[in-house]
Order: sequence, then C-alpha cells, then structure tokens
Amino acid sequence: MKRTLGVCYYPEHWPEDRWATDATMMAEAGLTWVRIGEFAWSRLEPAPGELRFDWLARAIDTLRGAGLKIVLGTPSATPPHWMLDRHPDMLAVDAEGRPRKFGSRRHYCFSHVPYRDEAARMARLLAERFPDVDAWQTDNEYGCHDTILSWSDAARDAFRDWLRERYSKAGANDPIGALNAHWGNVFWSMDYADFDQIDLPNLTVTEPNPAHLMAFRRFSSDQVARWNAAQVEAIRVHSDAPISHNYMGRITEFDHYDLGRQMEIATWDSYPLGFLLDRVPDGDAQAYLRQGDPDFQAFHHDLYRAVAAQAPGDAPPRWWVMEQQPGPVNWAPHNPAPLPGMVRLWTWEAFAHGAEAVCYFRWRQAPFAQESHHAGLLRPDAEPAPGLAEARAVAAELADAPDVASAQAPVALVFDYASQWAWEVQPQGKGFDHFALAFHLYRALRSLGLGVDILPPDAPSLDGYALTLIPSLMTLGSALRGAIEEAPGIVLTGPRTDLRGPDLAMHVPLGPHLPGLDVTATLVETLPPHAPRALRRGGALTLWLEHLETDAAIVEHTTDGLPALVRSGNRAHLAGWPDMEAARRILRDLATEAGLDPIDMPEGVRRRGTATETFLFNYAAEDREFAGHRLPPAGVLRLPDA
Repeated sequence: MKRTLGVCYYPEHWPEDRWATDATMMAEAGLTWVRIGEFAWSRLEPAPGELRFDWLARAIDTLRGAGLKIVLGTPSATPPHWMLDRHPDMLAVDAEGRPRKFGSRRHYCFSHVPYRDEAARMARLLAERFPDVDAWQTDNEYGCHDTILSWSDAARDAFRDWLRERYSKAGANDPIGALNAHWGNVFWSMDYADFDQIDLPNLTVTEPNPAHLMAFRRFSSDQVARWNAAQVEAIRVHSDAPISHNYMGRITEFDHYDLGRQMEIATWDSYPLGFLLDRVPDGDAQAYLRQGDPDFQAFHHDLYRAVAAQAPGDAPPRWWVMEQQPGPVNWAPHNPAPLPGMVRLWTWEAFAHGAEAVCYFRWRQAPFAQESHHAGLLRPDAEPAPGLAEARAVAAELADAPDVASAQAPVALVFDYASQWAWEVQPQGKGFDHFALAFHLYRALRSLGLGVDILPPDAPSLDGYALTLIPSLMTLGSALRGAIEEAPGIVLTGPRTDLRGPDLAMHVPLGPHLPGLDVTATLVETLPPHAPRALRRGGALTLWLEHLETDAAIVEHTTDGLPALVRSGNRAHLAGWPDMEAARRILRDLATEAGLDPIDMPEGVRRRGTATETFLFNYAAEDREFAGHRLPPAGVLRLPDA
C-alpha cells in the first residue's frame, strides 16, 4: 500500500470562496487525504431535524475536484446546544458529582442511550448522503479531557444492568450472591441484597472496594465500545468505505483493542512536543524540548498497529496518524516550536513503523476560539507556516519510496489495558503503573537498537519472536498462557504478572502461575524512589519487589540476597521494576542469547527496520555518528534492502 500524506480541514471555518484555493494548495503540496466534518454538527443540523448538508456536499466536491480523498468524521464529540436542551441529563458527571457543562467539547456521557441514538442517527444520515466518501472517522479522541469515566445517573443505572448480566453468568441461581463472593463483600460488611443497592464507587469515605472500582472501570470501557459500535453499524448500512477512530497518546481508560475489532483502520493523534511536557514517563524535557521524546511516538505507532491488527479478516493491519503536530500546540504547559526538520522526522518515523498515511493538524491555523495558538500548515493569514515546507519535502521523497512493507519485529511486548486499570485501582505503591513500566522496557529495547511489536493480552501465538516481554499483566488468560507454553523464544515475565484474578482477588495458591516456571511470590514490598534495592551485577530494582520461592535457577540477586531474576529454560521472571541500567543489561543479555544483535545506540538515535528498509532517526539536537553514518539534528537516513 502506498504511503500518503493528508491534512485536517474545517471548511465551515472559512469563506466558501476560499475553499478552491485551499484545495489546490493542498494538492500542490503533495497531500492526498483531507479529514473534515468531525466538529460541524451545529452547521449540519442547526435545529432538530433541520438538515443542512448542502454546504458539506459543496466542500467535498471542491476538494475532490482537486484530486483529494475525503475522510468524513461524525460530529458526535460536539453536540449542539439544542441537543442539551432536548436531553439535559446527557451530560457526563465528574467523580465529585459535578455535571460537565456545555461550552467546549466531549461533554456527553457514554451511558446516555438517547444521545447515543442521536449520534448514530447523525452517522446514518451522513452515510446516506455521502456513501462514497473514501473513509470515515467516528467521533473524535475518545478519552480526551478525562471523559471516559462518568458518574451520572445514566451511568449508575447502566452499571447495575451490566453487573446483573455479568454475575448472572457467574452465578445463575444467585447472581447477587456471586457478586458478593467475587468482590469479597464480607469485608467491612458490604454485602448487597440486590443490584439496585449498588451505587457508583465515588464519594466513599475512604477507598471503595477495589473489585467494585475495577468492575466500574471494565464497564466504562465497555460503554465506549458499545457507543462506537452504534455509529459503525449505522454507517455500514449505507457505506462500504473503511471506518476509523483517532486515538490519543497515553489514554488508557478504555480498551482500544475492543474498538479495533469493529473497524478497518486504527489512527492516532501524534503531538510529540505536547506529550513530552504533559504525559511522557521520565521524559527529558531539557534535551528533547523541541524534538519530543525519542520513544513515545514509536511506542504508540506500534501500539495502534496492534489495535489495527484486531480488525476482522486476514488483511495486514491498516493504521494512520490522523493528526500530526506541525508546529507549536496550544494545550501543553509550555508550547515550544519544533526544531527544524522534526516534522519531517516524525512523519518518516510513522512510515517506518508501517503507517499508511500521516495527516497534519491542521491546514490553516484558526485566528479564533480555544485553539487559536495551535499551529497549522498555514498561518492564520493563510501564508505558509514552517511545517508546510517539511510536508512538501516528505511528499517529494515519497515519490521514490517503496510501498508500506511492515515486517515482524524480533521482540514482542504485551500491553494490557485492564492491567493498567487494576494497578490504578490498587497500586500498593505510589508510581506503579503498567503503562509506565511497559514504556520503560520499550525504551530500553529501543536504546539497544531492537525493533518491537506490541501485542494484546490475548495474543494466540508468540511464534517468530526471539524474545517476548510480559510486564505486570494482572492475569494470564488462557490464550496467552497457551502461547507462552508453545513459544519457541525466550519469554520474560514480571513484575506483578499473574498475581490477581479478574476481580482483583489474590490467587490461592499464591501466584504467579507461570507456564514452564515454578515460582511463588510469598511477599510483596513496594519501594519509594529514593530507596531502590541494588542488584549484585549492577543497577537496582525499584517501586516493586516480590520475595520469591522457586526451584528455578536464580540468575540475579539483590545485594541483600533475594532472588531478582529466576529462570528455567526459556522462561524467566523478574521480581521487580528494573532501573534503566539493570533493564538494559538484562535485556541485552537475553537478546544476545536469543540470537539478536543488540547494540548501544548513541543518545537520541533510534533505528527501525521494515521489510525493505532500515531507518535511522536522530532526536538529538546535535550531530550523531552511527555505523559510519553522520546524522544531523532531526536527521533521517533510509538504508534500503535491510
């Protein structure tokens, strides 16, 4: 599939006599795709039933007349005020019981069925009118602005129904008794006599029952999937075009794999500078202020390729960057401009990880409203912004580039949304975070020059991977357990892997119950950052430490004699969270044994292989030398025939 570029455009923001000029400029810049419509509900339906689609039809015709392809977004992220007048109870409610007000976006509750039906109705109307658009996007950025968890009456009622269904399957003769048993409600006299007694787990005096809160997290994720499915189904009745949603960076409040199973394309919105200052674990803002973190974008490229792989059928996964930062953003604590060349680097890095398209946000910077400081490819006065020249440069380079040709990486890393929720619900130690640990190990692998595939927690096979990492997975399901048993390569688990069941009860007998490895965590202690447990071979374990009983070989000890890394054949378990020194050493040794070729990459330099090329990227603000090549700041080097 050919690599392509695109842009996000808002024709409703500009005079209609400007549209043709913009379309011509987009085509001349080498862009292929244009996403439109995702915030336009008030202009599409200014009053209930008063449909005004003609302007959108003219915009689509104008863009297509310039040879551009259309991604049409459904506008449900920004319902107009008349919708709130019609459904005043549609607002999401925060954990303190305060309704989210009208005045920005994403103010709806996923559990409000009448608004879900309204959103599906609008998706259906758009698909009826525009069945031949080239692709679709549902809604916009699920989870943005802390909007997955809603504590509304609608959510409470839906949660009770969800629990009835779940625990009727677990205990057909006594569903509420099954819930009490699974949750351990005998503790603190919390037994329920009926599902209608169960409230949402907020505003409790101290922490709620962790099983209760974990169930609410699962329910809230399921509500997003149900919400999205309503629009997907409405579109499919009238249009055969592929459907996508634009996910975000480090948004883990819902299970993205579930949505990936509904749609053909996974996309995400990449803002490297905003993320560095807002959500990168242990990011170096001084060294990479104008470049972004060297690993954060890559992690999400690989994650959303895994989400895309959940789509029905056997076709190769299709994933895009739907919004690529082209200049300063408006929403981070500080908003520096990209170092010259970084927009080009970010674009090529996405292609190196298998992206089919990279679309820049946005075409022209708005001179009004909340995002007036968010740069586009054009300035507010319609003159070119710096990012446009870099987009043009990539477009010219793509003319000689091969098609998208992803190849399986040599290393796999399993990432699980439910484990993220579990360790947020009951962290046991401040700072323990599934995402942060997975990203920490991913960073260590990348610093050794190793390519990584991310896999879901129900991965049916680990074939082809020389090394697989399974960090802090709450429960090993039957599919992954079978995959571990059959895996020909080395599998490294831990810490905190398979210590709990789905309702957060500890395993009895104690876990972890690891295929091919006899090991038991008899005690867990959590360590403050200033008190890591040193390892005899260098580095340390921090945050989490399991005291292990095992008949397996002890490969590493802490300096006070506790087993830190144990192993039996190709199965190994790490008892704690390794600092970067320990992580790199342990992973280097395992990768070398697995037949790989780990190499210490220069600071800021990363490499990624495809089926036809090897890419080198320099995130550093200084020149770097690697393997006989000099890379300038923001340098990209493509080496064919990897």
